[in-house]
Amino acid sequence: MVTLKMKWIYLVFVFLLMAVAMPAHAGPYVIGDEDVLSISVWGNPDLSVRVPVRPDGMISVPLVGDVKAAGITPQQLKTLLEGKYANYVKNPVVSVIMTDVNSFSIYVFGDGLWQSAVSSSGDSGSQSGVFTLKKNTTLLQLLCRLGNLGNADLKNGAIIRGGKRLSTDFYGLYIKGDVSQDIALMPGDFIYIPSGLASRIRVVGAVKTPGILSYTENMTVLDAVLSSGGFTDFASQNNVVIERKNGGKTESIKVKLKDIMDGDIKKNVFLKPGDMIIVKSRIF
Repeated sequence: MVTLKMKWIYLVFVFLLMAVAMPAHAGPYVIGDEDVLSISVWGNPDLSVRVPVRPDGMISVPLVGDVKAAGITPQQLKTLLEGKYANYVKNPVVSVIMTDVNSFSIYVFGDGLWQSAVSSSGDSGSQSGVFTLKKNTTLLQLLCRLGNLGNADLKNGAIIRGGKRLSTDFYGLYIKGDVSQDIALMPGDFIYIPSGLASRIRVVGAVKTPGILSYTENMTVLDAVLSSGGFTDFASQNNVVIERKNGGKTESIKVKLKDIMDGDIKKNVFLKPGDMIIVKSRIF
């Protein structure tokens, strides 16, 4: 005989199972296509079933038949099924448990991912695409999963949700470790990560390791040259030029780095994203 106490124990047990099985979101989880549900009716094991949500959003359960599950929460589906099973079972108690989450998809795009993939592997493949998440995932967890983002412009990264751009600082989160910028992702989020190559610093000429550097705030021309291995033996240390695009024109800024290294730090120049530093060679 089923007692009231046993029924309450069962309900508590079901609630705990749902809390563990369902991913945590800012709001109640909404069932989607391809999710898999475990549905049972207290005291009626023959009515228990594990069903996938079909592409039309429907599920099929014993006695009741087809029921629309997509677009509502498990709690709403529970209430709906209890109303339908009331035609067959006295005081039905239905549990709805998420067993497989397959509809929690997000969309990642932007040439920042393509550039990072090329830089890290030499392959022209892209990391952009659809990610199906199996559990609650934050923006930081996703960025770590994407791997090398060295060529991405995180300052202009964005989460687009419901057609609106959320105010989230990717750079502060991923580079500076500002976890206050972390945010729980939601199904259907679009994650945009553009390329940062246009904002890089290029160092060419008589330095030991010419190449491209990541721009950082308050970066100076001396910082960039030292980060490129310093001067070669043939460098004209007082003959350094910064080529800077200013609107549609290119501005040339001459810098005497030897004087700066000798102590005249007032001659040091702060760089801007996109600057190119040319270290010229001596004429023998």
